[in-house]
Amino acid sequence: MSNGALVHLVSNVIAYVDGFNLYFGLKSKGWQRYYWLNIQLLVQNLLKSNQRLALTKYFTARITSPPGKEKRQSTFIEALETLNDLQIFYGKYQLNPHQCRKCGFEDEVPNEKMTDVNIGVEILKDAY
Repeated sequence: MSNGALVHLVSNVIAYVDGFNLYFGLKSKGWQRYYWLNIQLLVQNLLKSNQRLALTKYFTARITSPPGKEKRQSTFIEALETLNDLQIFYGKYQLNPHQCRKCGFEDEVPNEKMTDVNIGVEILKDAY
């Protein structure tokens, strides 16, 4: 480098967000007021001065019931779709049979599938 000038290289960053873990983490802390947080702004505030957010990858699964929750999730996903440089990846949401050990009541317990695999695949793909 001539003239002793410092060159600041900017690193591009891709954020990988597990939507279900984010949602249930906020819920478990009683932080429902943050459900509608701007994910990209949150990530940008975590970056170092030599980093730039190039892309946010959001991973979730479409819930199927109850209708009120399904509608709220759809509204949130529609809001995410308006953000530039954000991609949404879908896993599966399935209901698994469950029987109460005490009373024998049978119900279905929701379970999200494929998010971890999808995140891993995207990280490997981006690193390659």
